[in-house]
Amino acid sequence: MEGSIRPDEVRPALAQPAAGILAKARNDERPVEASIFAARILILDDEPANTAILRRILERAGYTRVAASNDPLQAAALFLQLRPDLICLDLHMPGLDGFGVLDLLAPLIPPATYLPILMLTGDSTSASKQRALSLGAKDFVTKPFDVDEVLLRIRNLLIPRFMHLELAGYNELLERQVRERTRALEDSRVEVLERLARAAEFRDDATGQHTRRVGLLAGRLAESVGVSGSERETIVRAAPLHDIGKIGVPDQILLKPGKLNPEEFEIMKRHTTIGAEILAGGRSSLIQMAAEIAHHHHEHWDGQGYPSGLDHASIPLPARIVALADVYDALTHDRPYRTAWPLAEVLREIQRQSGTQFDPQIVAAFMALPHTELM
Repeated sequence: MEGSIRPDEVRPALAQPAAGILAKARNDERPVEASIFAARILILDDEPANTAILRRILERAGYTRVAASNDPLQAAALFLQLRPDLICLDLHMPGLDGFGVLDLLAPLIPPATYLPILMLTGDSTSASKQRALSLGAKDFVTKPFDVDEVLLRIRNLLIPRFMHLELAGYNELLERQVRERTRALEDSRVEVLERLARAAEFRDDATGQHTRRVGLLAGRLAESVGVSGSERETIVRAAPLHDIGKIGVPDQILLKPGKLNPEEFEIMKRHTTIGAEILAGGRSSLIQMAAEIAHHHHEHWDGQGYPSGLDHASIPLPARIVALADVYDALTHDRPYRTAWPLAEVLREIQRQSGTQFDPQIVAAFMALPHTELM
């Protein structure tokens, strides 16, 4: 305990108009200075007279949110409850002194937070001040204190506190705006890619829905084989671009009503490399995956596919997923060169191609899906 302060020890006396000391700050048009009078101030001093006097000084000066306690052991609970903007802390108290309170509060104060702590003390030794400063104190007022001095020190501590809060709020606003702009840009990019995929698909699918259905089924398959949420969403968005390379295939081949001859089929196979070239060099994970799918969605599990003859796990997983989704949707819908197959035949064909054209794990996941909902 550091002793109580008698009212006649406070300089100047409380009867004198302390409100005039900060009149300029209160009338200042700057928002930071105008807002300090709404600051949450916590006074911790074991002497009731001390807390009463300081509380009265602050309230007469215009501060409207002042709380006080004479029990230093309640410091942590009061801090969490009040979230003060400034703490006035007595240095010497029985049971738990100001140093102990600083130790108690240290883990509760986020590292990037500027929380001013004003020490109230009759101990003006350098050792005590250095220790308090090392524990987080920002300034000192010597008892018995001068009213003008204590009000000005509190003001000078609160101004940087509110500037810090204002800057943090501004930074948060900027970060939110950046996130919103990034999301809008990503949405625009996805929309352009979707329209590009539809433009290519309209050449051999009058409805333009094949690419959308392939994307949705690819997402269901990706989920069934344990692909994470973010990667699964990328697959859903990238899969519709699997046939973008058909833009480079002549109409007489792409729209031929009958079976392609070997020369025509070689030209048709080029849509995989054309698609990969169109999408090559993308910086986003979406474009990179789309290029990967476009290039390899006709590779076979047994290595007999095209264009690279990859097999097993050397085929990228998204391409393996889209390969099955593409064949299922193509077989269950009319195409320029044939009518749709019955669902039972499609399922038998996919099952038959497990381990040859398709990854057996993906076939197993597909067979467990409700197929009538996928058409």
